[in-house]
Amino acid sequence: MSKPVDLGSVKEGSYIVLDGEPCKVVQVDKSKPGKHGSAKVRLVAISIFTGSKKSYVGPADSRIEVPIIEKRSGQVLAVTPDMIQIMDLQTFETFEAESIEEDIKDKIKPGVEVEYWKVLGKTKIVRVKG
Repeated sequence: MSKPVDLGSVKEGSYIVLDGEPCKVVQVDKSKPGKHGSAKVRLVAISIFTGSKKSYVGPADSRIEVPIIEKRSGQVLAVTPDMIQIMDLQTFETFEAESIEEDIKDKIKPGVEVEYWKVLGKTKIVRVKG
């Protein structure tokens, strides 16, 4: 899920959807309106899931999609080389996640509590709690 916002109101550190993928904005450049045109906004963003760098240029009064990020807690049930099975601590549903931050891979073991994000139907483990 996502919602539209004005491109001119996007700031560094916020999240947007570029090419159908959620991205974190790392640079924003705004130009002043000229004699024959409107103000332009240039964004540089990094994908949450793949880490690839993306750029976008558009008029400041245009709209851009902002993803709705669900931040939840879960407990690791099982760890395999390519997947991690997690149980949500509120709904007790179990699911598998494959996207993990590189710096926490060695801390993930069965029984550990983690914070994960659900964004546009995908799941990413962000940090280990405790």
